[in-house]
Amino acid sequence: MSAFKMNRQQSFVSAAGRVLLAVLFLVSGFGKLAAPAATKTYILSAGMPFPDLAYLLALAVEIGLAMALLLGYRTRVVAALMAVFTVATAFAFHSPFADPNQMTAFLKNLAITGGLLQVAAYGAGNISLDARRVRRLTA
Repeated sequence: MSAFKMNRQQSFVSAAGRVLLAVLFLVSGFGKLAAPAATKTYILSAGMPFPDLAYLLALAVEIGLAMALLLGYRTRVVAALMAVFTVATAFAFHSPFADPNQMTAFLKNLAITGGLLQVAAYGAGNISLDARRVRRLTA
C-alpha cells in the first residue's frame, strides 16, 4: 500500500491505471495461449533460445502476474517483475531501430515500463488486495 493517504479520486485513478496496464498484458497472454505454435515460431525468429521455456515465461507474466496486478496483489513486486520483463522484450523483439514500426513498439514498451515502475514505487492504492490485507492487519 502506498505510504501516503489517497483520496477517493486518487484511489479510483490508481485502480484504473492498474486495470489498463493489466488488460494489455492479458490480451497479449491469451493471444499467445490461443496460438502457441505461432508464438514459439516468433520467439525463434527473434533469435531467442529455448522457445518452449520463453513461451511459458511469457504466459506466466502476461496472464499470472497481470492478474495479480489487476487485483492489486503483491503489487510492488509484481509490477517490478513485469517492468523487467517488458524491458527485456523491448530489446529482444523490437530492437531493429532502422524499422520505424519496431522503434515505435520499443518506445511503447519503455512507456509501459514507466507505468509499471510508477506502480512499483507507489503501490496498488486503496482499491486492491494489498490495501485490504493492510486494513485487516491494522484492525
